[in-house]
Amino acid sequence: MMSKLKIATRKSRLALWQSEHVADALRAAHPDLDVMLVPMSTRGDEVLDRSLAEIGGKGLFLKELEAALLDGRADIAVHSLKDVPAQSPPGLELAAVLARADWADLWLQKDGHSPAELAPGSRVGTSSLRRQSQLLRRFPHLEVVPVRGNVETRLGLMTSGQVDAVILAAAGIDRLGIDVPYRQALAAPEFLPAPGQGVIVIQCRSEDEAIRSRVQAIHCRATQVAVSAERAVVAALGGDCRMPLAALAERQGEQLGLQARLASPDGRQCLDATVSGSAEDAVQLGQRAAEHLIEQGGLRLLSQL
Repeated sequence: MMSKLKIATRKSRLALWQSEHVADALRAAHPDLDVMLVPMSTRGDEVLDRSLAEIGGKGLFLKELEAALLDGRADIAVHSLKDVPAQSPPGLELAAVLARADWADLWLQKDGHSPAELAPGSRVGTSSLRRQSQLLRRFPHLEVVPVRGNVETRLGLMTSGQVDAVILAAAGIDRLGIDVPYRQALAAPEFLPAPGQGVIVIQCRSEDEAIRSRVQAIHCRATQVAVSAERAVVAALGGDCRMPLAALAERQGEQLGLQARLASPDGRQCLDATVSGSAEDAVQLGQRAAEHLIEQGGLRLLSQL
């Protein structure tokens, strides 16, 4: 008898792509599995006239999906890990992470101009305090304009001239197969991504051993080690994915290197921490990086937001 598995997902084209990607991987790993998507609308998708920070943060993209898990309407939920708070709600856990895609942010400008080439006061669309702070740190002559909506909506603001450039995650552009004429990766060490950027994660009920066993077939251990370090920085600083915090962990053999950055929204204050150690100590490395940021005044900076 074929078993069924229902995936709670947001309705955006990118969220549906990610959920179908997970569904295909699970079907390949378990040919007996009948996988179906349960598309849902979330408050984060519906309220577009205010910033995420104003209405409750990126966790608003998760709440309806998590409710569907808890009441049995779905068996798993698929999220972008960078949207997932450091602490899971009672009764739920992150059961698997997929192999990381490109973690970089992309600078997109329709005429191919770099940030340095744009005139003073040029308008750059992004709702991310992390992207804003790192951009203005390097290019204080630019003006940041908050933008909300899906990838296509944000690109449309650029192509229509409402903003001069936008910053979007490379993973989203690549997954949707969007052909952009000019793209410039905002690369480390000048620009660091959000913790967990480029990673798709599967959430399930904590007590559901059968589901956890199923999804472990597509779990990527190497990615899980890296993002454990990055997310440990978030947890140690308060677990809020609205904060202007960047982190990137990269593995070199048995060692793990972690860079973390906390900056003020205007980019004028910037705290950096770089640590390395055994990949087996990923969480402790993240905690050490957070301690270095705190020693430099990180909690005071966060209290000013």
